[in-house]
Amino acid sequence: MRILIVEDDAPLARSIVALLRASGHAVDHVDCGEDALMLAGGEPYALIVLDVGLPDMDGFEVLDRLRKRGDRAPILMLTARDALDDRIRGLDLGADDYMRKPFEPQELEARIRALGRRRGGDPTPELTVGTLTINRSTGEARVGEDLLDLRRREWAVLDALATRAGQIVPKEILHAEVFGIDEPVGGNAIEVNITRLRAKLPEGGPTIRTVRGVGYLLDPG
Repeated sequence: MRILIVEDDAPLARSIVALLRASGHAVDHVDCGEDALMLAGGEPYALIVLDVGLPDMDGFEVLDRLRKRGDRAPILMLTARDALDDRIRGLDLGADDYMRKPFEPQELEARIRALGRRRGGDPTPELTVGTLTINRSTGEARVGEDLLDLRRREWAVLDALATRAGQIVPKEILHAEVFGIDEPVGGNAIEVNITRLRAKLPEGGPTIRTVRGVGYLLDPG
């Protein structure tokens, strides 16, 4: 998923970004509300992790402004406070989940996976396309009984295509979902990952078709 982290605690933000990138997500980070509102207005974020205590405006205001302008990305609120009124306020303004600091990294990952599945309309961790099965909880992909040995970016590209199986996915959309803004990637990064994926998908399983000048399509086979 493409995830935006809004957190002004630099060490915590770095650890969250590293954790989620290691899991294959494309992650952007900002440390204030204004930057969050600006980025969220122009990037296709699948999920936003939003701290309540920001330096320029609190997370509740950011949340309220996002929802009022029609942003429907799931939002996970982070707070150092444990006040019931705060949790109720956040949920009433449109937050999807709430976590109190400090938290265990594994729980954060699990909550993000659950919110991602909810956004896709499928609460289960597995996505099946023909003989391809993707398990978003374990990060595994299989064709039949064969476990695919995928790098994290290959997995992210395959997941993005499988989510829209049978549909043409523009190259620009794939790039936006797989790579963060500050990640140094070449202009042919998507093509490289598509080539690697094709080499790893066994015969008889789904195939990746190129729609010249437009993008790519995962054919279930």
